[in-house]
Amino acid sequence: MRKSHPIRRALLATAATVSGIVLLLSLKPASDPASASAVGGAAPQQTAAGQSPQGGARGAGTTTLTGEAVQTQYGPVQVRLTVADGRVTGAEAVQAPSGGRSGQITADAVPRLNQAAVAAGTADIDAVSGATYTSAGYKESLQSALDQMGSAGPEAGAEAETQPETEARTVTGAVAQTQYGPVQVRVTVAGGRVTEAEAVQAPSGGRSGQITADAVPRLNQAAVAAGTADIDAVSGATYTSAGYKQSLQSALDQIGG
Repeated sequence: MRKSHPIRRALLATAATVSGIVLLLSLKPASDPASASAVGGAAPQQTAAGQSPQGGARGAGTTTLTGEAVQTQYGPVQVRLTVADGRVTGAEAVQAPSGGRSGQITADAVPRLNQAAVAAGTADIDAVSGATYTSAGYKESLQSALDQMGSAGPEAGAEAETQPETEARTVTGAVAQTQYGPVQVRVTVAGGRVTEAEAVQAPSGGRSGQITADAVPRLNQAAVAAGTADIDAVSGATYTSAGYKQSLQSALDQIGG
């Protein structure tokens, strides 16, 4: 029997090893699983922490201002505004004529007046046809609410926010009805303090006029000294004093005091 040469056996073993390595390399995938995943679809983008996908920053703050109740032939009308960043963003009538035909007119007119008030940002809006009295009362109460933000429109309101707190501001309270006539108080505020108070309406004529002449100056002085509506009634002028305090509180509420 013929024996194999040792060198030949070594060459055959080496050739077999090289062939096996080549075969393994030819069977390896062209790309790894990670590469295949990337091709199949891009990875979702991450959202910054705390950021809403819809975006949009919220306003710096919202304020609600209620105008004076205005008496009309068919009932009171009173408007409340929502103001954000010096702009009117909402309007509603918290009081309006109701019942029967008046209620029907209110249901038709008030939504249109609300929409016009927000669009214009002022009280310079058109009356609704067929609702003359309601429209007039709405516009008057709307102006009263706008006056509380120191403007007749959104641009002036934005400027008012940057004015120094020491600048004087005048606010008129709601009319308080008393047994002897209406009472309405106007206050001037500067530096966060009431610096002046006056009654723009008070009972007049005969004995009522005499009582008013005596009581109102004392009530004005007390309002300035106290800076609140927690003041004593003037003896002999109970009804006038009560109406004065009610209207004074209404004025103070408008400035958050």
